[in-house]
Amino acid sequence: MKYMLLIYDNPANWEDVTEEQMKGLYAEYGAVSQNPATLSGSQLKPVETAKTVRITNGETLVTDGPFAETKEQLGGYYLVEAGSIEDAAKIGAAIPSARMGGSVEVRELVEM
Repeated sequence: MKYMLLIYDNPANWEDVTEEQMKGLYAEYGAVSQNPATLSGSQLKPVETAKTVRITNGETLVTDGPFAETKEQLGGYYLVEAGSIEDAAKIGAAIPSARMGGSVEVRELVEM
């Protein structure tokens, strides 16, 4: 089964991370990328660079950012293949964001 690991972070939690600490954290993200169960993954650019598309009554409206009322922002993802949601959650637990005040949402993909 395939699972999406959605990585949410509060950018404020990263403000005091030193360059040396960041190197170690990126190595941990890299280890998740190298896990044989990981099919793909990527970091997303900040929400300030995003656009949101809505269609109302046939009219398309494109606005800046998602700007949801939350401190956590979707910052990246991994697509993994695992035998169960529990196995996928174990992979998610290796993502640094999970212990740095963020969270990792684990969701099974609907495969057609």
